[in-house]
Amino acid sequence: MKRRQISIVLNSLFLLALTLFLLDVLSLLEIKSQAVKSFAYVGILVLSPILLVWNLTHSKNRKRRIIQSIIPTLAIAGVLVVGPSKVLAATSSWKTQSILFQNTEWTSNRIEYQIQDVGALGYNERTVEVFYLTGAFMIISEADQNLANSGKWIKVDKEVNEMGLKYP
Repeated sequence: MKRRQISIVLNSLFLLALTLFLLDVLSLLEIKSQAVKSFAYVGILVLSPILLVWNLTHSKNRKRRIIQSIIPTLAIAGVLVVGPSKVLAATSSWKTQSILFQNTEWTSNRIEYQIQDVGALGYNERTVEVFYLTGAFMIISEADQNLANSGKWIKVDKEVNEMGLKYP
């Protein structure tokens, strides 16, 4: 591959990982797929320094070299402020344990009980209203208890257990 092609591939992968990372961190969109979430979070950790070094050493134009190094430098600074271990710990996606209610108008809109594995710290739990955009992306909001009692919701109580936990 030529130098320009490698530069385009590296910058494209980094921008994709950065976009997914920022959408997930800023809670505009939540990543359901573990593979996509791992790509975004680990991509930020790995691709930022690689891209910074690549752009500084392989760009012939000084002005372009500086401009292309700004975003990777900011990403590295952000990771260092938060801490790389905290970024890695946040790579676990939320898994649906049970579907409590389903919207009668939109089948992709549900109220779910979800669990997130946080390693040695155990599990985080939440009950949220979920709107699935695709199998990999969803929009979440806090589940309103009165919302479930309105006529737009059907009680489902379906056990999904995506985490594969064994209950006694």
